Amino acid sequence: MKIAFVGKGGSGKTTLSSLFIRHLAANEAHVIAVDADINQHLGAALGLDEEELAALPAMGAHLPLIKDYLRGSNPRIASADTMIKTTPPGEGSRLLRVVEDNPVYDACARTVRLDDGDIRLMATGPFTESDLGVSCYHSKVGAVELCLNHLVDGPEEYVVVDMTAGSDSFASGMFTRFDMTFLVAEPTLKGVSVYRQYKEYAHDFGVALKVVGNKVQGPDDIAFLREEVGDDLLVTVGHSNWVRAMEKGRPSRFELLEADNRMTLQSLQNAAEDSYAARDWERYTRQMVHFHLKNAESWGNARTGTDLAAQVDPSFMLGEHIPVAQPG
Repeated sequence: MKIAFVGKGGSGKTTLSSLFIRHLAANEAHVIAVDADINQHLGAALGLDEEELAALPAMGAHLPLIKDYLRGSNPRIASADTMIKTTPPGEGSRLLRVVEDNPVYDACARTVRLDDGDIRLMATGPFTESDLGVSCYHSKVGAVELCLNHLVDGPEEYVVVDMTAGSDSFASGMFTRFDMTFLVAEPTLKGVSVYRQYKEYAHDFGVALKVVGNKVQGPDDIAFLREEVGDDLLVTVGHSNWVRAMEKGRPSRFELLEADNRMTLQSLQNAAEDSYAARDWERYTRQMVHFHLKNAESWGNARTGTDLAAQVDPSFMLGEHIPVAQPG
């Protein structure tokens, strides 16, 4: 399942996504964690030290390799240079699986050993000084979007993405790539403002959305969130001594996380698993093509000098039905 964590800056989405990743690893799920936030805090939340964080490769720096690998022998794509972040797979494209070894993972992923299991961690890369004035952050997450467009996951397999803060997630079609989106909201007007924006877009594209109330201090906070978001409120989270110790760099073993917070994480996993039964590969493929054609017309054709609409394979549908062995 593909899971996104979104919310305004400071809402606690990175902390909650890291706890969810730890919980999945403890439950022996196969997990790929992706840091797609400009602030790049997920690795630290998963326990990486400064040296390990510095050694984490940036997906954006390996975009030519990613394009070349995913292109495979797809005859509709003349060259890797003509691929953009929304280029959809077709006959001959190489697909990514959660549990496999491939050149993309070799270049862009690193294994992180948690208390109860290993996960793969990938990061889009930070916004560097060389990007100032000449680039926007949305171009840097293009590698993440391209990989998600070519990724096939099955039951007990999770791709957990810590998304960029606020409504910036709507700058591309990547927000439609997920089986479940958890929106982390504090019990304040600012905290639920991103929810209102996300809800509108999510409804238009059939995106499953649940709210996780964070930094909740009592019944009044819960009542406020329930009034503002209604049945979309899935669970609430209050203070955690375990999280506070982690943020100080002195985490205890994950098994010592408070029982109520462990139950909260299980509720998230249950909601994610329920979404698996409702996944619609035809809709995912159709939406992927929709955003590709939109980008092709608005900027892609001019940038590449190619009619990118021709990259769409009308007979291709992404899904678990595709054999593991890919051509090329």
